[in-house]
Amino acid sequence: MSSTLAPAAALESAARAAGITIAAIEPGTDFAGAPTTRATIALAADSAKTLTLELSESFDAANPKFAAELATFFSEAAERLRNPRPDVYLALHGLPLSFGNFAWPFHASTSGADTYVVHGEIHLEDGRNSGLHSKISAALTQTFATVVSALEQPFAEGFITNAVRKTLDQGQLELVKSGNRQPVPVTTRYYSMKQQRFIFNDTDAAQRHDFLAGKVFWLSHILGNGAPVWIADPRDAQYLNTTVDELRATAAKLQTEGLIAVEGDRATATDTLRADEPRYRAHVEEALAFIKPSFNEDMRSGHTNM
Repeated sequence: MSSTLAPAAALESAARAAGITIAAIEPGTDFAGAPTTRATIALAADSAKTLTLELSESFDAANPKFAAELATFFSEAAERLRNPRPDVYLALHGLPLSFGNFAWPFHASTSGADTYVVHGEIHLEDGRNSGLHSKISAALTQTFATVVSALEQPFAEGFITNAVRKTLDQGQLELVKSGNRQPVPVTTRYYSMKQQRFIFNDTDAAQRHDFLAGKVFWLSHILGNGAPVWIADPRDAQYLNTTVDELRATAAKLQTEGLIAVEGDRATATDTLRADEPRYRAHVEEALAFIKPSFNEDMRSGHTNM
């Protein structure tokens, strides 16, 4: 077994406390060829859905300074693993996206830039298997890296997910059927040194209302066959610059409007919300048109003076 999980007890204890099992541990390599340990994590009570955890061989899981964040990582993972699709997140423009094939941990840029990089992919998940996706290269500045406990998956996956969503919101990522990696810059503009927290979007009540309704529509109704989804995800709260309590309050309002049914921190779509599918499909088409770079159109048609 790799020394990454030795002492494995440190990780296994944190995982077990969250109701998670660590299985299928195997050696891997990062982008630069350095050894890693890759593990499959699943709910102890339901092993059908899994997520991947990958750590560098040099990472000391037993260091007490990592204990609190590792516990948070596993407890949140346990909630996401109860979702029909634990790997799917919604962007503000209404695009449901799966995140996968990330090559953790960060590696130093090979292009000479003074950054740390992690590669991964996002895929459009609208239930129609369009094949639209984006290969991404998220670059973390060295200044930004100083606010991260470690350049490892449990400490960075959340804000990388939100940086990717934010970059897509800005129309700076395109979903294609094939193509090169697209950059996702992760700079201190996403972090308030004064407040010591991440800030991605300033949203109002209406935006949070539409976001949460869209999340339940896509993740529960379209992708989950009606299974409930977690409406109090801290990653969403960070992405929307709000709190999990505000997300709960938003969900309660959606329930009074007859759009979702809430039980605890989980929700499903009502007939009223499910009947709104044409509008949600239209939002996807509008978002895809928004992120499609107009400056490429002439070149795609063969009209260029270059």
